[in-house]
Amino acid sequence: MKIALVNFDKAFENRIRLQVMSVLVANESYDFNSLKELLEVTDGNLASHLKALEKDEYITVSKSFVGRKPNTRYQASKKGISAFKKHLEALENLIKQQKL
Repeated sequence: MKIALVNFDKAFENRIRLQVMSVLVANESYDFNSLKELLEVTDGNLASHLKALEKDEYITVSKSFVGRKPNTRYQASKKGISAFKKHLEALENLIKQQKL
């Protein structure tokens, strides 16, 4: 039996990018430090995965200051939400195919 992975998005193959998108789709936005704590990853690791999602235009970035401290927030883009939902559907279809 051939398993079709239509809409399977390689951008979400990595656990951290999958987790980031899960958080951003479920929330309006999230800041860098909160994401880092939630996912229990290093600054550099998180930054590289966020940059990959930003390059694919799956997330948007806004930078501001809270008092004198810089604050970077991330939000899932419409393109990112759509791609993530299609990816989840592809995974669900993969699971369903295993039950046949």
